[in-house]
Amino acid sequence: MRKGFLAVGTVGLLALGSLTACGDESGGDQAGSDVTPKIGVILPDSKSSARWEGADRKFLQAAFEAAGVEYDIQNAQGDKTAFQTIADQMITSGVTALMIVNLDSGTGKAVLDKAKSQGVATIDYDRLTLGGSAEYYVSFDNEAVGKLQGEGLVKCLTDQKAEKPVVAYLNGSPTDNNATLFKNGYDSVLKPKFDANEYVKGPDQSVPDWDNAQAATIFEQMLTQTGGKIDGVLAANDGLGNAAISVLKKNRLNGKVPVTGQDATTQGLQNILAGDQCMTVYKAVKQEADAAAELAIALAKGERKETGQTVKDPEGNRDVPAVLLTPQAIYKENVKDVIADGFVTKEEVCTGNFAELCTKAGIS
Repeated sequence: MRKGFLAVGTVGLLALGSLTACGDESGGDQAGSDVTPKIGVILPDSKSSARWEGADRKFLQAAFEAAGVEYDIQNAQGDKTAFQTIADQMITSGVTALMIVNLDSGTGKAVLDKAKSQGVATIDYDRLTLGGSAEYYVSFDNEAVGKLQGEGLVKCLTDQKAEKPVVAYLNGSPTDNNATLFKNGYDSVLKPKFDANEYVKGPDQSVPDWDNAQAATIFEQMLTQTGGKIDGVLAANDGLGNAAISVLKKNRLNGKVPVTGQDATTQGLQNILAGDQCMTVYKAVKQEADAAAELAIALAKGERKETGQTVKDPEGNRDVPAVLLTPQAIYKENVKDVIADGFVTKEEVCTGNFAELCTKAGIS
C-alpha cells in the first residue's frame, strides 16, 4: 500500500516538474515566440442537455474573447468518430490547448494522449476521462450533485406523506464517469432508506448516451413492470426527468410522483413551476466555464496555475489537479435564483401558461 502511494506521489512530482519546466521555458521567451495561443474546445452533443450549446458555448466564448485569444469551439453531436476527427483537425490547425467534454473515457483518452504527444496542453471539462492524461479537471462536485438529488427526492416524498414509497432510478449514461459519481451521491442518501425498510428499491437502469427518447421507453417499461406502482423517480438530469414526466402525464400520474433532475434547464424549471418535477440541481455553468477558460488561457500561453485541489483518477492511478465548484438544489421557491443569476431568462421560462406560475413563484 505504502509503495503504491509513493509511486503515485513520484509520478505526480515528475509530471508537475515537467509542466513547470515547460511553463518556465515557454513563459521565458513567449514574447519572441512564433507560437500564437489558440484554444480548441470539443463539446459532447446538444441532445442530452440544452446546457452545452445554450450556456457553456456562450460563456467560454465570452471568456476567450475578453482575453483576446484565438479559439475554436465545436460540438461532436454524440458521434465518437466526429469527436476524434474534430480533435485531429484542431491539433493540425495549431491549437496550443485543448479542452474536451468526453463522450466516453476510451475516446477521450485517445484524444488526450494524441494531443499530449503533439505538445498540446489538455483540460477535462465537466467529465473526468478515466485513464486519461489531462493536466486539469474542471467540474462541479458531482457526488454532491447526486446527494442533493437524493435529499430532494426524500424531501418531496416526505411532503407528499408517501408511505414506504417505491423509488425508480433513471441513471445517466454508463460511459459517463459523472453518472457514476451522481449515483454514488444519491445512493448515499437513499440506500439507508432501503436498508431500513422505509423505502422500496424499484427498477434501477442507466440510460445509454443520456438519450431522452430511450429514457421514456425505459421508464414506460418500468411503470408496466411495477404495475404502475412507482412513487418517486430519481432522474439524473432534467432531460431524463422530462422523459419520465411525459410517461407519467400519459398515465395521469404527473404531479403525484416526485421526479428529480439536474442542469436547471428552461424545461426543467417549467416542470418544477407546474408541479410535475420536484427539484433540479443548478450548476452555475458560468463559474465552471470561467474557471476552465482561465486555466486554458494560461496553458495556451505555456503557463501553469495551481488549483489547490485534486481528484483521484482510479484507472490512471493519479491525482489530477482540479477545480470543483459547489452545486445548488432548486425547488419551486427558489427557481427565481437561477433567473437572477442570468443562467436562463425570465422571458424563456415565463412564457404562455407559465407567466402566472412565475408570478406565484415570486419571479418578477
